[in-house]
Amino acid sequence: MAEPAQLRIRRNFPRPSREEIAAFNTAPTGWVVDAQGRRGALPHWIRPLTKANRFVGTALTVRTRPVDNLAPYAALKFAQPGDVLVVATDGCETVSVLGDILLGMAKNAGIVAAVTDGLVRDIDGINRVGIPTFAKALSPNSPFKDGPGEVGFPVTIGGVVIHPGDLLVGDIDGVVVVPRADVATTAAELKAIAAKEERMESVVAGGAPYPDWLDAVLSSSRVRLEE
Repeated sequence: MAEPAQLRIRRNFPRPSREEIAAFNTAPTGWVVDAQGRRGALPHWIRPLTKANRFVGTALTVRTRPVDNLAPYAALKFAQPGDVLVVATDGCETVSVLGDILLGMAKNAGIVAAVTDGLVRDIDGINRVGIPTFAKALSPNSPFKDGPGEVGFPVTIGGVVIHPGDLLVGDIDGVVVVPRADVATTAAELKAIAAKEERMESVVAGGAPYPDWLDAVLSSSRVRLEE
């Protein structure tokens, strides 16, 4: 009987077009969340650990054994320019899964960022590489390269399901996932969010001490005022 494969790899999956991605190039993550019903962010503990933190790209998903990074290395072979390396480790807190060598090669392959629910190491080297990296924390402990793992299949990161081909947007505030099926509608809604933000910023710049809608709320049955 043949031994089971150590790696399962889906080589091709649909990705958003360049035009669809471009609509998110300058959008803050908060706007993207608002544009898709106030949801979609990864949990707060997946945070930027590098000086570079702004990115927009397509999820190249990886599931790996918590103390192993064979699958992330294998993913480099199938990366396309503009991909984000997304590595699910079941929240491993003992061993780093990404380092400066792997991420240096990832950048050479056209990968624009890395996101993991695990740990990374070699942060000075990763900063020299210049690739935005979001993770739980740092650890110098190094992984094995034995597998098993998967590339190109749905993963769960911090309780959020990410499918290959989903759009990811990251900045200093965190990472937001836009399902591939919702990219076009979210991009359209972003225009309304941008206009709303511009109006609110002009109100603040004009010296308003509170929003104009607050008086209506305070005078409604929703509020009981007491001396």
